[in-house]
Amino acid sequence: MTGEERKVIFASSLGTVFEWYDFYLYGSLAAIIAKQFFSGLDPTSGFIFALLAFAAGFIVRPFGALVFGRLGDMIGRKYTFLVTILIMGGSTFIVGILPTYASIGVAAPIILIVLRMLQGLALGGEYGGAATYVAEHAPNGKRGAYTAWIQTTATLGLFLSLIVILGTRTLIGEEAFADWGWRVPFILSIVLLGISVWIRLTMNESPAFKKMKEEGKTSKAPLTESFGQWKNLKVVLLALFGLVAGQAVVWYSGQFYALFFLTSVLKVDGSTANILVAASLLIGTPFFVVFGTLSDKIGRKPIILAGLLLACLTYFPLFNALTNAANPALAEAQAKNKIVVTAAAGDCSFQGNPVAREIDFKKSCDIAKRFLAQNSVSYENVTATVAGPATVQIGEKLITAPVGNVVAGKFDDASKAAIDAFKAEVKAALGEAGYPAKADPARINKLQIILILSVLVLYVTMVYGPIAAMLVELFPTRIRYTSMSLPYHIGNGWFGGLMPTIAFAMVAQNGNMFYGLWYPIIIAAGTFVIGLLFVRETKDVDIFKDD
Repeated sequence: MTGEERKVIFASSLGTVFEWYDFYLYGSLAAIIAKQFFSGLDPTSGFIFALLAFAAGFIVRPFGALVFGRLGDMIGRKYTFLVTILIMGGSTFIVGILPTYASIGVAAPIILIVLRMLQGLALGGEYGGAATYVAEHAPNGKRGAYTAWIQTTATLGLFLSLIVILGTRTLIGEEAFADWGWRVPFILSIVLLGISVWIRLTMNESPAFKKMKEEGKTSKAPLTESFGQWKNLKVVLLALFGLVAGQAVVWYSGQFYALFFLTSVLKVDGSTANILVAASLLIGTPFFVVFGTLSDKIGRKPIILAGLLLACLTYFPLFNALTNAANPALAEAQAKNKIVVTAAAGDCSFQGNPVAREIDFKKSCDIAKRFLAQNSVSYENVTATVAGPATVQIGEKLITAPVGNVVAGKFDDASKAAIDAFKAEVKAALGEAGYPAKADPARINKLQIILILSVLVLYVTMVYGPIAAMLVELFPTRIRYTSMSLPYHIGNGWFGGLMPTIAFAMVAQNGNMFYGLWYPIIIAAGTFVIGLLFVRETKDVDIFKDD
C-alpha cells in the first residue's frame, strides 16, 4: 500500500467515522430524547415515536442517495461528500442546542424530525461516495481489503458515540445527564465537523473519475441510466434484495437492537450496557478487515451468505442466552411463573400504534397489555371462550383488568382509580412471582454477555465487510455512485433503519420479548435465497473498464 493509498483510506474512513458518530448519537439516546421531545405522549407511544423520529433519518437516505449520487457521478466524488459532511455536522450540532417540548411545545419534535431528515439526506450521499472513492484508488485484487476500512467506520462511529456518552454520564452523573448532559455529545460534533472538513479539503479526486472526465465520458443523466434502463435496474434490484436488505437487518440486530434489548427489555442500566456493547465492538471491529481481505481471495458472495445463514439459525438461542446472562432473575421468573393475558376476540387494539395516547387504549385488554409492555414484561396471549373483561394471570394469581371511561379527553376519576389499582396489583404480583424491576448488577455475567455480543458483531463483519467492494464492482464507473448508493440506502435505511421500531411494535403487539427477532430472520433468509440463486460473484471484475 502506497502512502497516497493510505492517506485516501485514512481520510475517507476518519471523516465517515465522524459522520456515523453524529448519526448514531440519536439512536443511543432515544430513551432520553423521547422524554425531552415527545413528553406530550404516554411513555410507550413516546418511545415508539422517538424510534420513528430516529427512523425518519433512515427513510430519507435513499433520496439523499439519488441527489448526491447524481452529483457525484456528474461533478465528482470529492466535492460531493464534502457537502454531505457539512450538512450532517451542522444538523447534529443544532440538535444539541434545540429547545425541548417543555420549552416550545410541538415545534420541538417537528424541528427535531426535520434535522433527522437532513442527517439522513447527508448520509445518503456519504457512504456511496466514500466507498466509491476508496475502491477507485485500490488496485485489482485488493478492493475488499481497502474498502473494508470504510466498513469499520459505522461500527467505530457507534463505538465513539457510546464512549462520549459514557464519559459524559460518568463525569456529571445520571440525573444531570438526563436533564441537560445529553446535549454535550451533540454539541461536541462541531469539533469533529471542523476536523472532517479539513481532512476532506486535502483529498484529490478519484483517478477513475478524473480519467473519465478528461475523456468526456461522464454521464449526463445518471438517474436515467441507472434506473431507466433494465440492464442496470435489474442489477440494482438484485443488489438490494440479494445482498443489502439482509446485511442491513443483521447489522442493526447485532449492534443497535442488541443494545436496545439489554437496556429496555433486560433492564440492564445504560452505562453497563454501553460498556458491554463497546467492548464487543472493540473485539469485533478488526474482523471487517479480515473478512474484506478474505473476500479478495475466496469471493465476496460466500462470506456474506454465510453471515446471513448463521444469523438466521442462531438469533433465537443467542438472545435467549443473552437473557440468562444479563438478567437471570427474569429468565427464572419467566420459567417458573409465566404470564398469560386472556381476552375476548376483538378486545385488543394494535399496541404498536406510534401516535396513540394513553386514553386511546381504554379496553380492558389494551390496559393490561399496555402496562405489561411498559414494564417490558413478556406474556402469552389466550383468546377467551366467553365475552368479558381481560385477565392477567401471573403464576397462580388471576387479576381482572378494568375498562377505561374517557370524559373530556381523560379517564374519569373512577376509571383512573381502577386502572391505578390494577397496575399496583399487577406490580405487586410481578414482585411476588420473582420478576425483577431491573437487572441485578451482582448477577450480570459480563464476560458471557461480551462473548455473545461479539458473536453478533462477528456476523455483522461477515455481511458488511465485503459488501462495499461488491457493490462498487456491480456497476460501471459512469453511474457507480448513483447506482450503488440507492440499493445500499434503501436496504440500510428502510429494512435496517426501521428494524428497532418494527421489532419493538411486534413485541408490544405479541407480548413475547423475542418475537421481534422474526423480522431480521425473515429478511435475512429471503436475502440469502435470492443472493444464492441470482447474484453473481464480482471479485475479479475490472472496475476501470467502463461499460
